[in-house]
Amino acid sequence: MARPRSFDETVAVRGAAGVFAARGYEGTSVDDLVTALGIQRGSLYAAFGSKRALYLRVLGDHVQALPDGDLTLLLRAAVERAPVDDDVAVLVAAGFDRLRPTTDDLPGLLGRELLAHAARRPEEP
Repeated sequence: MARPRSFDETVAVRGAAGVFAARGYEGTSVDDLVTALGIQRGSLYAAFGSKRALYLRVLGDHVQALPDGDLTLLLRAAVERAPVDDDVAVLVAAGFDRLRPTTDDLPGLLGRELLAHAARRPEEP
């Protein structure tokens, strides 16, 4: 019989959202996730299957919470993953669709968010 899960999956998804928003998908390793979430690697894989599956869960939950909240995760997904991952592209499009009715200036909003994100990033050589 399998042991009961020793962590709250909802809390883990929220924690992973912060890691992915800060580092991006490619910049986040499974080790980063297990360290930040305080769970074992095996527990992460048992609960979510893979880093990508956890990312899709995080992004899906984030899209459902829009238009409220921080746009960092959605913007990172749009720039970094949507061009190379069809599942991410679908979620990003859904996120933009949820934002559209709440703002008269979606392009301006996204542009300001991208500029703010760029200003927060350290200079790269």
